[in-house]
Amino acid sequence: MGKVITITSRKGGVGKTTTILNLAGVYSNLKKKVLILDLDLYSNSVAVSLNIKNAKTIHNLVLDITNNKFKEVKDYVYDYNEFIKVLPSVNDPRVASQIETRYIEQIINMIKHDFDVVLIDTNHVLTNLNLVIYDNSDTVLNIMSNDPVDLVNTRNFINIASDIEFPDLRILLNESNSLEEKYFSLYDMKEFLNYNISYKIGREFYIKTIDKYVLDGKILTLENVYKRDYKKLEGIGIDLLRDVEIEE
Repeated sequence: MGKVITITSRKGGVGKTTTILNLAGVYSNLKKKVLILDLDLYSNSVAVSLNIKNAKTIHNLVLDITNNKFKEVKDYVYDYNEFIKVLPSVNDPRVASQIETRYIEQIINMIKHDFDVVLIDTNHVLTNLNLVIYDNSDTVLNIMSNDPVDLVNTRNFINIASDIEFPDLRILLNESNSLEEKYFSLYDMKEFLNYNISYKIGREFYIKTIDKYVLDGKILTLENVYKRDYKKLEGIGIDLLRDVEIEE
């Protein structure tokens, strides 16, 4: 049974898609079978970032389930390499509302039998769809930046996660996405959130030419871009596969 890890955020532009692709690269290097399930239904950023020209999407999968035409998940996924496959988001955001939440649990339960890791991409809006995704994940990784608005929204999300008793919410502070945002210290952020920041990606991971890799459909962790810092990203990926210890 594969580990289902959902990557989310409370605002756009925090490096969520880059993070999910880097994690996929880490797991590929570890020879884990990975599926990236793109449920950010208003951007299709994963397929675009990987230069995948897809005809079928999550929308086609839902339609075929609805009309009893579904056969196998492999009919809807695209190969990136030997270990990474992608189930793309919708090509037309106007059909996003047709993907009912009742199918999401069914789809996640199907695909996690065929992969070691399922990485789910979401948008930053707290919709009913996202709540269903979180509830059917083993771990939710919330990406946040060093930004006051993001900090407040993340604290609110932590409180919501506590109310619905989600067992494994982890916070990743990404400071590599912008060299300008440096409002608070790590200590101040932990105090404000009243919650542990599980991982930090520092400014040393800033890649000035990242757009070039996106245009070429490349994953940074597969291109030896980080070199000496790669082990830190690998450590985050390995730690995410560990089950959280629940206090009785």
